[in-house]
Amino acid sequence: MDTVSTLLDFNLRPQIVIGETDHRRLLALVLSVSGTALALLSELERAQVLADQDVPADVVRMDSRVDYRTSEGDARQVRLAWPDAADAAPDTVSVLTPLGTALIGLHRGQSITWTTEDGRRSVLTVTQVLNMEQQDPEPDPDPHYPSAA
Repeated sequence: MDTVSTLLDFNLRPQIVIGETDHRRLLALVLSVSGTALALLSELERAQVLADQDVPADVVRMDSRVDYRTSEGDARQVRLAWPDAADAAPDTVSVLTPLGTALIGLHRGQSITWTTEDGRRSVLTVTQVLNMEQQDPEPDPDPHYPSAA
């Protein structure tokens, strides 16, 4: 009998990238919550840390809006938030949740195996990342006035 493998048969842990400012702040967060953030600590330890300006635009970072789909076929958009801001809107996810920890540092197209809050194994794939500078672009300078620079 042939066995068909699915993504759930694998433990997907792709290389992740985190900017140095988020990395530093997330480490401080992990140390302040005493043991409840071991999964996040594990992700931070394996992350490639880059200067903030070198993090590619399609990488999930704090305050990113992220579209993803799961191995169960669900598709969703969330904003990855710090714990104190996670209740601000229904589509906000704390980085301390299993979903938030799974998303941090992934780039568009990457998949990761994660354990849901109810203990199921799932795979999520990032389909779109929109970061703050892409969400709220600065207005074009007025061409009639010289810039102060």
